[in-house]
Amino acid sequence: MTTNASTMPIVGKLYCSSSQTVHVVRKRPHVVNGGGFVVMDSSAQRVMFRVDGCGVRGKKGDLILREGDGDALLLMLRKGGIVEALSIYKKWKGYSLDYEGSRKLVFSLREPNSCLFKNKAIRISTRNRGCDFKISGYFPDKCCSIVDSKGNEVAQVRVMKEVEELIQNKDLYHVVVKAGMDQAFVFGVIAILDHIYGESTHC
Repeated sequence: MTTNASTMPIVGKLYCSSSQTVHVVRKRPHVVNGGGFVVMDSSAQRVMFRVDGCGVRGKKGDLILREGDGDALLLMLRKGGIVEALSIYKKWKGYSLDYEGSRKLVFSLREPNSCLFKNKAIRISTRNRGCDFKISGYFPDKCCSIVDSKGNEVAQVRVMKEVEELIQNKDLYHVVVKAGMDQAFVFGVIAILDHIYGESTHC
């Protein structure tokens, strides 16, 4: 991944780093905050984000991204109903949350709704910048990327070789975020991917 000094704040500039960052992600069992995962820095010493699974809100398709101190940052909701059942896509909405609990739409994600459309990529659009992204690769293998509309990788999900030799169940993996990219946005997307593929956030 090449570095780029330009920033792309989607949730906020606070979550954009001037240099490439590496994060360690550790899944939690469902008995802890409805499942989900914890995002740590590269040394696995400092918690950067937490993702609560759908068991917290008691609704399928409701996920919360929190800052390291526990404050709610993003709420991810999956749309349902008859309209979605008839559509070729399932749709998710990501909302930022302020201290008063009000919501502001930040991004939308579309996933294929049928095995007939599995060859179509999962796509993400952002409201405030009009940027489009897609998922390249396969998340359950922990070998995928978030790619922008110009074909540039802005984040990678992977299992580092030295860790893979010790851990076979992929409960621990790494996310590399490109310089200037919004880390909160990246982990909001990863939380949805985790749920789509029935992993730690899924009820």
